[in-house]
Amino acid sequence: MERVAIILPSETYRAKAFVEAARDLGVQLTVVSEKRQLLLSEADFLLVDLTSPMQAAAEIVERHSATPFAAIIPVDDQGVLIAAYAAHDLGLAHNHPAAVATTREKAMLRRALRDKVPQPPFVVVERSADAAEVAAGLKMPLVIKPLSLAASQGVIRVDTPQEAPAAVARIRRILACTDRNPNEPLLFERFVPGDEVAVEGVLVGGALKILAVLDKPDPLDGPYFEESIYVTPSRHHPEVLAEVARVTQLAIDAIGLTEGPVHAELRIDGSFVRLIELAARPIGGMCGEALQFGLLGTSLETMLLRAALGMRIPEIRPYHPASGVMMLPTPTSGTFRGVSGGRDALAVDGITKLTVSVPVGDQVEAWPEGNRYLGFLFATGQTPAEVENALRTAFVLLTIEIDERPTESA
Repeated sequence: MERVAIILPSETYRAKAFVEAARDLGVQLTVVSEKRQLLLSEADFLLVDLTSPMQAAAEIVERHSATPFAAIIPVDDQGVLIAAYAAHDLGLAHNHPAAVATTREKAMLRRALRDKVPQPPFVVVERSADAAEVAAGLKMPLVIKPLSLAASQGVIRVDTPQEAPAAVARIRRILACTDRNPNEPLLFERFVPGDEVAVEGVLVGGALKILAVLDKPDPLDGPYFEESIYVTPSRHHPEVLAEVARVTQLAIDAIGLTEGPVHAELRIDGSFVRLIELAARPIGGMCGEALQFGLLGTSLETMLLRAALGMRIPEIRPYHPASGVMMLPTPTSGTFRGVSGGRDALAVDGITKLTVSVPVGDQVEAWPEGNRYLGFLFATGQTPAEVENALRTAFVLLTIEIDERPTESA
């Protein structure tokens, strides 16, 4: 029986889904994490320091001598470099570590794509620069981003040069609070208007197999960029979706990714498509549960395991005519007290599941300081419009309870 190493940080929501997928395929799993996870008490664990990619990779290589791995799959951003290093050393299918490192740092990504892939105009701004002066030399509005954070944490839109210094100061506070270097350079990039879509795919020998294109029907115009709804299939014209696929493949080629999961985010402004983000991992959170494929409802995790093991990937067509997920927002910072109204929300036609993923009593942060959602609401339907309507109708019936505390404003 083949064995796969899955790099699963303890805070991830994906553990159960991968365990079930492995069981369905008759594959053994070794869970690589920084600590044991209670829900996986019977799993084979390899405990490593996920903040030290090369050392963690060395420990995976060492474990391989006792329990050989046929593949190594990263689930979250924390694991992508570890997987690349370990798979490289073991001669398994992998992305080159330099290519993966490029996806992990926004300035490196932008520079790698420059003159090759449509993307927002940008400059990298050092700590010593005058933010208002830099912004005055650029076309407004701008989006200012930290280089080392993910999930839109610390990402702020500014509409005038005068707003830039306060935004920069706020981002640097966020970096300090997340144990990042508060003096790191920041990315100033032109705000791209239009609809945003996400591409979920898998790479085999550098060729992209698109599993789904998901619309984000709520405008992501700022000033902060907390996401809400994903719906698939996309309602964009086939010619636009062909351009989405082309730009995504261009970015993959420019960076040098070749194997495994890919998650991309792109903006569509008329018929012009620009790449915003590209990651060598699957979609985050529990959003993958909105994706099922083929006649049997094959999970995204099963598709990823099959691809990693060189198995045939089943027909890539959705199990449901349309499906979607809403990430429950964090409307304010404070102490989370729960979500009520779940029974009424689940009674809405089309709603299939509601999961609250943050424990009661946890401290939560609204964006841009925050980076985690309170839970996930799922729906299926005959059309994307039906799914979107079900999610919105159900969400209105929920009450999010947070004991608010004052937060610093920009």
